[in-house]
Amino acid sequence: MPCHAGWVGPTVPICIYGFFSMMRPIEPFMTEFLTGTYKNLTTEQVNRQVYPVWTYSSLVFLIPVLLVTDFLRYKPVIILQGLSHITAFVLLLVGSGVRSAQLAFFSYSIAMAADVAYFSYIYSVVQPSHYQRVTSYVKAAILLGYSVGALLGQLLLSLGGVSLYCLAIVTLISVTISLITSLFLPMPKTSLFLKGTLSAQQGSSGEDNQESGSQDAWVKSVTAAKHVGRMFKRLALDFRKCYSSVAMLFFCIWASTGKCGFYQVAGYIQLLWVYMEPGNFTAFNGAVDGISTLSVVRVGELVLGGFTFLITGALFLMDRTDNIWISYSCFFLFKTIYMQLSTICTFQIAKTLQREHYALVFGFNSFVGTILQSLLTAIVINTKSLKLTITSQFLIYASYFAAVSLLFTVRGVYTALHMQRPAGSSQTERDSNLPEASRL
Repeated sequence: MPCHAGWVGPTVPICIYGFFSMMRPIEPFMTEFLTGTYKNLTTEQVNRQVYPVWTYSSLVFLIPVLLVTDFLRYKPVIILQGLSHITAFVLLLVGSGVRSAQLAFFSYSIAMAADVAYFSYIYSVVQPSHYQRVTSYVKAAILLGYSVGALLGQLLLSLGGVSLYCLAIVTLISVTISLITSLFLPMPKTSLFLKGTLSAQQGSSGEDNQESGSQDAWVKSVTAAKHVGRMFKRLALDFRKCYSSVAMLFFCIWASTGKCGFYQVAGYIQLLWVYMEPGNFTAFNGAVDGISTLSVVRVGELVLGGFTFLITGALFLMDRTDNIWISYSCFFLFKTIYMQLSTICTFQIAKTLQREHYALVFGFNSFVGTILQSLLTAIVINTKSLKLTITSQFLIYASYFAAVSLLFTVRGVYTALHMQRPAGSSQTERDSNLPEASRL
């Protein structure tokens, strides 16, 4: 089979796109870029007026992006993501003041919302037998891109004497390359969800056979109310089917809650470091942020709870210490563990789904995670009566992960106890720690 007809053809450009879209050397030093001589914003403005914009805006854009991603067949949304990245960094380079920074993060939020298209695209153009392989490649591409970008920024800043402004220019060049690469992505032949909906309609009743000649016109116009009603009915049925597995549901819960906590910590960690070392911004932000490794293993809820507890401990120590090197080490541990568990959850969820359901499930998980993050941001950062310090904010983030760890530890103990039941117990209950088991 020729490469372009198999999994290699679409996997190579989407991996190149992911690498360059994530190779953003300015990001580990974004807080200093905004609060330094380039933009002259205060840490209070960045904390309460600028950074929350991308959280709230991502929530607004996620629903429309989720609804149109599959219908537009992924590639246009990926191109939109590239354009949004370029717009964001152009605004950061040429703009000034709080409003300009807010617009930049507003554009950045569109790119964040479009992540569902990137993670779902590859499953629409390759066969299920290649899912495990392409999942690892696609995930590795973005992690490698982020690591290279962060380490490159650290080397250029510490050894090359390059300014933060130049790092922003390098970032703009990188995301521009990713946009160009996205233009060469193979276009999926059909919308996976709509294809599945049509297939279900064709086999559901004799009425569908009478209407088969008009189905092509419906796909193109999407104006017939009867078919739109069927589509949403199909969406509701698919949603119920996807989340009918208890183990699958818990993987999705961890994916949503983990995403919320990770982006909240990663988004505000630089403010904590600036608070600890106000004049030492060039320390090792990029090195700590960039060095991360992945190993994919198979785990159940108990291991998720245990490793999330390690994340909790790292955050508590990060919050209580005054030593920036201990804080760096804790963040390294936090990010490494999260990336491993996130990869595990993505693969476990993907392997149990039909192809037409990827955008639905990944998109909904991202939506729930963004809702949680918006609520956390509103309570911790934008509640005027609280006015929490940056250290108090991280104490709350650690408590948040402690609650997540407790939930999965309890679930894991419950699962482990049921696995010890006599041989007469059902196989479903004994295997309830696997995604294929336990139906609601």
